[in-house]
Amino acid sequence: MTDDLPSPALLPSGLADLLPPEAAREAALVEGMLSVFATHGYERVKPPLLEFEDSLLAGSGAAVADQTFRLMDPDSHRMMGVRSDTTPQVARIAATRLADVPRPLRLSYSGQVLRMRGSQLAPERQIAQAGIELIGVDCPEADAEVALLGVAALAAVGVTDPSLDITLPRMAPVLLDAAGVDGDLRRRLARALDRKDAAAVRELAAIAGPPAIGLTALLTAAGPADRALAALREAELPADARAIADNAASIVAAIRARAPGLRITLDPVEFRGLQYHVGVAFTLYGPGATGELARGGRYRSGEEPATGMTMYPDAVRRAAPVAPTAPRVFIPLGADEAAAAGLRAQGFITVAALSAADTPQRLRCGHILRGTAAAPIEESV
Repeated sequence: MTDDLPSPALLPSGLADLLPPEAAREAALVEGMLSVFATHGYERVKPPLLEFEDSLLAGSGAAVADQTFRLMDPDSHRMMGVRSDTTPQVARIAATRLADVPRPLRLSYSGQVLRMRGSQLAPERQIAQAGIELIGVDCPEADAEVALLGVAALAAVGVTDPSLDITLPRMAPVLLDAAGVDGDLRRRLARALDRKDAAAVRELAAIAGPPAIGLTALLTAAGPADRALAALREAELPADARAIADNAASIVAAIRARAPGLRITLDPVEFRGLQYHVGVAFTLYGPGATGELARGGRYRSGEEPATGMTMYPDAVRRAAPVAPTAPRVFIPLGADEAAAAGLRAQGFITVAALSAADTPQRLRCGHILRGTAAAPIEESV
């Protein structure tokens, strides 16, 4: 009968164990990034893993309601939700527990989130997050600070030469609203934009009429920020769309003033991502094919303006160079504990024998304590 039971190592889809040494690497990367945030005045908060559903999914949390696991609290008999994103929780903390703290409010966090579904490209459902939120100020300099702190955090853990992709998730909806496009035509046009199907966008925009026709030119303008901003300047945009374009130009200028060598791309009509973004949105990509390392952008924290950036430590771990590990030193039975403590103070990892059966090889040690020093195994024989 026991042969029919599933293996105890079998986990639900999208969930995985992280084993040594990768678990330690990820923890070190998170602490490295959080240290950068702390030196820029971002104070750490620690929201709970679960909250009552009505507070967890209020405000910006409504945008991630379809990714939220729900369960009944056996104490209160109220529905609770497991967080699928940390930003709405930080917004709640800012609006309640920290409501009287002077603005701008700079907060950082780290932790795990759980989502109902992964995607084809990212099947993971439990995801590590580390990030920052800048709450209570609405200006290009604030968005630039958040984007550049993401770059600085990556640099601190060895990920250099990232690229920053800026999107304007409100541009396409504003243009479609201005053109009075709704119903099936709006859905078809939104799908064509999502798929970057220029021919379909051109055909459907012609049916919708101005200003939706301008979507075609903006779609093909995606690329280096200077080219995309030039296309936005030349485009005939309604007032609301022009304000979005001008804001993007100001943010790019603020970033360039502090990081002139950073590669910046801009996609004026990309609108995928978290639905609570109301201004520019950011994505940080690592060099090569490392994929998305962080995402962020402007949103509403309750009634306040806010902007933030979420780093993805699992992706950062794949992109970051592997740091040398400290040598493991075997401590024989009866060895001087003070000598072992001295080795730890020097940066060694000490692994003490607990029985005569323990050997350096069995405990994966390359060194052994001899006197007060760590001697390589091959030199101690």
